[in-house]
Amino acid sequence: MALMDVETRTNPIKKESWRAVLTLAYQSLGVVYGDLSTSPLYVYKSTFAEDIHHSETNEEIYGVLSFIFWTLTLIPLLKYVFIVLRADDNGEGGTFALYSLLCRHARVSTLPNGQVADEELYEYKKDEIVSADKGFGLRLRSTLEKHKFLQRILLVLALIGTCMVIGDGVLTPAISVFSAVSGLELSMAKPHHQYVEVPVACVILLILFYLQHYGTHRIGFLFAPIVITWLFCISAIGLYNIFHWNPHVYRAVSPYYMYKFLKKTRKGGWMSLGGILLCMTGSEAMYADLGHFSQLSIKIAFTCVVYPALILAYMGQAAYLSKHHLIESDYRIGFYVSVPEKIRLPVLVIAILAAVVGSQAVITGTFSIIKQCSALGCFPRVKIIHTSSEVHGQIYIPEINWTLMLLCLAVTVGFRDTKHISNASGLAVITVMLVTTCLMSLVIVLCWRRSGFLAICFIFFFGSIEALYFSASLIKFLDGAWVPIALSFIFLMIMYIWNYGTRKKYEFDVQNKVSIQWLLGLGDNLGIARVRGIGLIHTELVSGVPSIFSHFVTNLPAFHQVVIFLCIKSVPVPHVRPEERFLVGRVGPKGYRLYRCIARYGYRDVHMDDVEFEKDLACSIAEFIRSEGLENNNVKIEDDFEDDERMTVIGTTSTHTNGIKLWESNGGDSSDDTMASVAGSREIISSPRVPNKKVRFLVPKNPGMDTSAVVELQELMEAREAGLAFILGHCYVRAKSGSSFMKRVAIDVGYDFLRRNSRGPSYALSFPRASTLEVAMVYHV
Repeated sequence: MALMDVETRTNPIKKESWRAVLTLAYQSLGVVYGDLSTSPLYVYKSTFAEDIHHSETNEEIYGVLSFIFWTLTLIPLLKYVFIVLRADDNGEGGTFALYSLLCRHARVSTLPNGQVADEELYEYKKDEIVSADKGFGLRLRSTLEKHKFLQRILLVLALIGTCMVIGDGVLTPAISVFSAVSGLELSMAKPHHQYVEVPVACVILLILFYLQHYGTHRIGFLFAPIVITWLFCISAIGLYNIFHWNPHVYRAVSPYYMYKFLKKTRKGGWMSLGGILLCMTGSEAMYADLGHFSQLSIKIAFTCVVYPALILAYMGQAAYLSKHHLIESDYRIGFYVSVPEKIRLPVLVIAILAAVVGSQAVITGTFSIIKQCSALGCFPRVKIIHTSSEVHGQIYIPEINWTLMLLCLAVTVGFRDTKHISNASGLAVITVMLVTTCLMSLVIVLCWRRSGFLAICFIFFFGSIEALYFSASLIKFLDGAWVPIALSFIFLMIMYIWNYGTRKKYEFDVQNKVSIQWLLGLGDNLGIARVRGIGLIHTELVSGVPSIFSHFVTNLPAFHQVVIFLCIKSVPVPHVRPEERFLVGRVGPKGYRLYRCIARYGYRDVHMDDVEFEKDLACSIAEFIRSEGLENNNVKIEDDFEDDERMTVIGTTSTHTNGIKLWESNGGDSSDDTMASVAGSREIISSPRVPNKKVRFLVPKNPGMDTSAVVELQELMEAREAGLAFILGHCYVRAKSGSSFMKRVAIDVGYDFLRRNSRGPSYALSFPRASTLEVAMVYHV
């Protein structure tokens, strides 16, 4: 009887778990696989565009089908589903997730203001490679950490992959939508259909990009049904063509047909691989969108639904073409010619919808990766709008959206056919895969601590396949492949120059920071009058006193009663838990009332709004004062050995279940009774003044604080009531005298142009302009 009770309790849990996994797998079909599922629209047409011709022997069509089958099996299925998906960064995927993993395990981060305390974050998962039987991994790690040149190569490699993803955001909507509307060519004469296809494709693209700022949360529930309907259509049409035209087409999956194909077509067959590789376009999305789903759900969706549907679709097209050799023109080998005429129009409509869904996923992915790059200091600051307050990760970047739209329309109008667009798209797709293969080989050694031989086998096996496709795409440089190279070069220059200028600016800050000894020589009042209020000084420094503060002290007769050096920085992890958000400490002796607060965010975190952030900032300082005044301090302490500042990990207000709570109201509100009822078992520390704005700290009863801590809390309260002033440095960066020509161009021209045309820090824009003071400073780096 007891056994039955256990079974009745555990079975629903298992059923719920599998229900959740299958639900995620269903949702992933609309987000992850839209691009990959629409590839049958243009693969055969791009492959037979000009390099090879369909003959009555069927050796070409069978060889192409064999290449498609093994390409889909080895790259998306074997490489991504069974290997790459395991290399997640705390559930996140993508090029920068791999780079983030390597940064943490080999200390090659692009972020200059890293701290030892960051390695204690929950998601950091720092694994030291020190075991004696991992000699190759230890030597590789030491080599990367010692040589700055290798670190730059690793950064450039990650940036190249990122730039190609951005390029894919331009090319995928163009080729997907253009191929979808190409079904119109079968219903009108050859000279006229091009005049209809291009305008229709441009109109669809305009609508697609225009609707981005509304977000996808309102219509996102339609994505999965559209893709499932499309996959059902192409698999059903494939089965029909197989049984109706050539039931023995399955024999073409034998690798022998690849050999016969290359033996007959030679150079033309090798060049046609640039069209064949398009069958795996969108495979990188399985890894890039890992953060929104789970490994198991993505694996189930691909292996059980997407992979079989694509194989049936390609086999069906090959079966039809194997019995139709009199091709009137090049477009007669496209997708729609194998669709029965009676259902061609509905399939055209579904194809356009599926192409829009696939394009939407690529555009959203482009927004996401640019946000990651910006957080990690590799892209100029842009305006990021969160289109949904409920669904995490749905963002919109206006500048990038309109840039992608203009480039996408230019590619569509400029090329006007799928041949050139497919050449461009193929090079972008295969380059991202090559970058992933290179970074994965390092992850195998440094993060998974496997043998170097296994990493060499991985990069040799998959790298050789992708290098073959890469060479076939690169040879078509003049036929469209120059587009992703040009786009990537432009974005690579932007990203590298921004990262270089940002690092040089931080190095200048470190070299010119004020010593603690200078601060101690000023005394408690810093040699000036202290007025009520909080002075919030933004700085990139995580230790020491920024030089901007010395300018105030030496040139102004008065300064604020409480001074907080605020550093808002990104750490190389996807998310920072709320209870680990702040690092708080003192700068100088207790009587100086100088504090340092470091707010830490992951590269996928959403920054808090201004009101919530101000409250959390005040509470974090108050909680630090309380924890310091406790007789038995149970708060986790981290030491920063650079300046002997003791930093305390403080969470956001929502995590202070047994800590200080902040209560605020306008002076005219008579809500003291309400405050008392909310306080409950807490003591109220209040100010003897009667200000326009009331601020109260609700402290747990019997806190065990000494008198000095209570006085300090009262002073913080009075300062909060008086108001907060935000001091922001407005920096002009110039190359110092004697710099090389390239450095002067990069800093004085490139970085200066990007700085003047990029957004200011989002947290600076949220503070009222009347309370913000910008201080101009010139940095000679």
